Amino acid sequence: METDAFHPGHLTFLEALLRMGGALVLSLSLGIERFLRKKPIDFRPFVIISVASCALSIGIIELAYGTTDGTMSVDPGRVLSGVMSGIGFIGAGALFREDKTVYGAGSAASIWASGAIGLICGLGFLWLSGILTITLLAVLLISRPFTQDYTININDDD
Repeated sequence: METDAFHPGHLTFLEALLRMGGALVLSLSLGIERFLRKKPIDFRPFVIISVASCALSIGIIELAYGTTDGTMSVDPGRVLSGVMSGIGFIGAGALFREDKTVYGAGSAASIWASGAIGLICGLGFLWLSGILTITLLAVLLISRPFTQDYTININDDD
């Protein structure tokens, strides 16, 4: 396998930069929404997770296209699923329980979605990651009045 460490083999620099830029901007919009709503996590993890996921996607694409060894198998699906599983553990850190209510699920899910946005950008589907981001922002913004004072009232006598 012949690779060059200083320039992409399959993508152009512009394509890679556009994918990374898309991951940055789109995940930043999710992170800022959570940050402005004073949720338990600021915007930085969203950007870091998304851009790193994007870079992993680009790397696996470059590896797959640059592989000349017939005995080496590159399965992007396995890499992507591993990344998303790992991000789930990071998102779990945003969850906390107070009395009978669990808080932070929206932030945890947003962190996971930020990883998906990065992976999708890395695969080159900026249009799809844009649609996903707009949909998620709409859900977060529209649902705000319904979840703002959400607490679970469970009667222990039942």
